[in-house]
Amino acid sequence: MDSSNLNNIMREITPLSNRDCFYIADRRKTEFTYPIHCHIEYELNFTEHASGVRRVVGDSEEIIGDYDLVLITGKELEHVWEQHECVSKDIREITIQFSPTLFSQSFIDKNQFSSIRKMFERAQCGLCFPMQAIMKVYNWLDKLASEEQGFYAVINFLRILYELSLYEDARILSSSSFAKIETFSDSIQVQKVQKYITEHFREEIRLNTLAHIAGMSPVSFSRFFRLRAGKTFSEYIIDIRIGFASRLLVDSTRNIAEICYDCGFNNLSNFNRIFRRKKGCSPKEFRENYRKKKIII
Repeated sequence: MDSSNLNNIMREITPLSNRDCFYIADRRKTEFTYPIHCHIEYELNFTEHASGVRRVVGDSEEIIGDYDLVLITGKELEHVWEQHECVSKDIREITIQFSPTLFSQSFIDKNQFSSIRKMFERAQCGLCFPMQAIMKVYNWLDKLASEEQGFYAVINFLRILYELSLYEDARILSSSSFAKIETFSDSIQVQKVQKYITEHFREEIRLNTLAHIAGMSPVSFSRFFRLRAGKTFSEYIIDIRIGFASRLLVDSTRNIAEICYDCGFNNLSNFNRIFRRKKGCSPKEFRENYRKKKIII
């Protein structure tokens, strides 16, 4: 394990060999004890009978149910499953790790892999799959670790990835700004607006300015952006600012007021109120909770 990074987030050195397509660990356990960490390998993590566990992926914290399946492809995206309120003595965890280079660019760019490619892009912020998807791949996951023929194990693994990639309702977990990932819409107009917001989120951003960038009237732009981005432009700006603020709370020792103003908020009480609404805790509590998870190895 390597803990030399500045944030004391443990960077995991996985057992994955350069000669293998993936590494799989199928564990029966009574508790989660592994600290928060990150690694360059992609990871598909399945948990069963772990209701009450707290899952942390980037700046997302959720209490999971009996079944949970998450794909993480962000190399600097911190994640951990914590015991929290789980009392189960029959937890099962299947972790599959594979190299980002498993699929060469010329291979993953083929039409037949388009859905997997898009899934990998979304999973840079962590991707949580719905129960329907979990039930679809459950039996294949169950048998993957015991497959004695390596070739067939790889074929089954590809099948799992493909089936999961068909579920467009898989939910993104971490904010893109916290995960240090740029995510853009398919729309050229929205891309221009998103790029402007990313570069100017610390400043006051007016509707008329964004509408002008998109080449629309303010009313038309507001409707168009919400349709294409899935949220209003003001909600989008707030999410970007909160994501960057969360990252600064984790990565720096700057005081909360400085972070508030540096991320485009012009009022500390308003920042605290919005942060609590988005994260379920105050900025101070968010920082303290993250520091509790950090371990120096």
